[in-house]
Amino acid sequence: MSASARHRAVFGAPVRPLPSERRPTSGPIAILPEPEPDFEAAVAAAGGTVSELSDETRGLVWLSYERSAELGAVVHANPQLEWVQLPWAGVDGFAEVLRAENRPGLLWTSAKGAYAQPVAEHALALSLALMRMLPKRVLARHWNSEPEGVSLFGRNVVIVGAGGIALELVRLLKAFDACITIVRRRAKTVEGAVATVTSDRLHEVLPSADLVIVAAALTGGTRHLLGDAEFQAMPESAYVVNVARGPLVDTDALVAALHAGTIAGAGVDVTDPEPLPDGHPLWTAPNCIVTPHMADTPEMTAPLLAERIRLNVEAFMGGARFVGVVDPEAGY
Repeated sequence: MSASARHRAVFGAPVRPLPSERRPTSGPIAILPEPEPDFEAAVAAAGGTVSELSDETRGLVWLSYERSAELGAVVHANPQLEWVQLPWAGVDGFAEVLRAENRPGLLWTSAKGAYAQPVAEHALALSLALMRMLPKRVLARHWNSEPEGVSLFGRNVVIVGAGGIALELVRLLKAFDACITIVRRRAKTVEGAVATVTSDRLHEVLPSADLVIVAAALTGGTRHLLGDAEFQAMPESAYVVNVARGPLVDTDALVAALHAGTIAGAGVDVTDPEPLPDGHPLWTAPNCIVTPHMADTPEMTAPLLAERIRLNVEAFMGGARFVGVVDPEAGY
């Protein structure tokens, strides 16, 4: 089965037309810090040329999230670069580089939207597992016939964020006839949601939520978007799932809410701190599932990133619009 047949969400981020003065100049493209054949093939498939970094290089595909400081040094030392493709949907790990190298004539793109489908699948899996009491059931060593668990069908679902993951969740949740509210920075409506509200109205929608899924970008203004006050605003029957970034949720407040029964359960694929240390109280909090940032594994993301690279190389060569353009000032 082809990668495109497995995941359509590579097209989940909107394409953006750029004025002619902002379009980068096409030229050779370097792949760093280590070139990989699949991504070299993606560049070639779009008509681009992969070469060593030189004074002629105009495009850069950066493949490492961990080596962001090294990327900053490369971009600073190569003012001839006009386009940089980043490897992940979230760009918070590159925040310092984006701030320091936010210069005219340099276009940044990310993989936002590209990994939406596998991450949304993971969010749905965590949601169903929590609502069907699987954290308790997998640990059981005796037969317990007490009826527990609820259905997702027809439930009120609040999705925080309106990017590719949120849009894919809206599609997946149609099968459950869920009543979806989107919380986002702008009031623009999202097709498939019964309501779209701005972030300042989050507390208005939490009291009726059965399930809250966090799928927003991490920026300076979204840290601890969910904390003690937000958990207190939710019904005790509500479940929380975070598949975006750990610091969007106040971990101490989450642990306290789970122990106090303020909320019914939580599933997190991302944590703060991350990696979550051995012995951290979140590991043993009641009705909590922690997965180690595995909503999208390299096996899932490699073909999706290759397709994003191909699309943006086509744009770089002058034949299309860029996908996943990053606003360095906004941080996503």
